[in-house]
Amino acid sequence: MTLTELKYVVAVAEERHFGRAAERCFVSQPSLSAAVKNLEEELGVRLFERGKRGVLLTEAGERIVAQARRALEEAERVKLLARQGRDPLKGTLRLGIIHTVAPYLLPDLVAALRRAAPEMPLDVEENVTATLDRMLRAGDLDAVILALPYEAPDIEVAPLYEETFQVVAPAKHPLARRRAIAVEELDAGELLLLPVGHCFRDQVLDACTEFSRPPEPGRQGNSLETLRSMVASGLGVTVLPATALTPRHANPLVKAIPFTDPQPARRIALAWRRGFYRARALERVAEVIRGLALPVTPLR
Repeated sequence: MTLTELKYVVAVAEERHFGRAAERCFVSQPSLSAAVKNLEEELGVRLFERGKRGVLLTEAGERIVAQARRALEEAERVKLLARQGRDPLKGTLRLGIIHTVAPYLLPDLVAALRRAAPEMPLDVEENVTATLDRMLRAGDLDAVILALPYEAPDIEVAPLYEETFQVVAPAKHPLARRRAIAVEELDAGELLLLPVGHCFRDQVLDACTEFSRPPEPGRQGNSLETLRSMVASGLGVTVLPATALTPRHANPLVKAIPFTDPQPARRIALAWRRGFYRARALERVAEVIRGLALPVTPLR
C-alpha cells in the first residue's frame, strides 16, 4: 500500500469516474485503474462498484476512503512540519472564501495579516459554498470563510461577524428618496439576484419572504459587482451586504437604503477540519478579521 494508491482511491471516490480521477492525478486511466486494482487485491476487498450509474463506493470502500483521506492529510502534515519547523504561523495557509465575501474582506485581511503573520501567505480559493465544502473535507483547503448556517461532519465552525443587508437602487429611483424600506414594500419584480447556487441569493430570498410580489426568473448577475452595475444602468434594484457598501465601492449612480428593523443580515464564519494542527494560525486569522474596520458586528 502506497500514498499514491491512496491518493488515486480518494480521487475516484470524489470524482465517481476513473477517467476524471486520472486527469485530476495527471496519470493515464490504465495506470490509475491498475493501482486501484492492486490495492483492492492487497486489502482483499472491493472498494468500488462499476455499473451503469457510474462508480459507487462499497460499504467497505466508504470506510477505507475516509481513512485514506486522514492518512494523506497526516502525510502532508509531516512534510509541512519539516518545511516550517514547528511554527504554525510560518508557511502558506490554504484559505477558501465565498464569492460574496472575498472582494470586500480580502484587501483588508491580507494587509492586516502581513503585519500579524508576515511569514504566512494566503493561497486563496474563491468559490461557491458547495465547492469549498468539498475541498475542505477532502483536505484541499485548510479553512474556509463562508456564511452560516453551515455544518458538516468533523468540521469546526467559529462565527466571525454579522453584517446587515441594504437595498441598492438607481440614484433617481423613487426608493432612493426613502430613509428606510420595509421588506414587504420591496417589489421583487424589480429585484436582481445572483444565480442559483450562491448562498447569498438564498439568504436574500429567505430574509425577504414578504415581497409585494415574487421575484421574476432570469434577472441575475454573476457577481455582486455585476448586480451593482446593472442597478446603475437602471435595470432594477438589488440587495447587497454592508461590506459591499463601503466608500471604496461607492458608485454615484446608485443609492443604498437601509431596511427597517429588524434588518435582514447574515453571519460569516471560519470553518476547518476538526484536529487541524495549525490551530494558532486559524486563531490569528479570526482575530485579525474581527479587528478589521468593517461595517460589521464582530462575533465570538
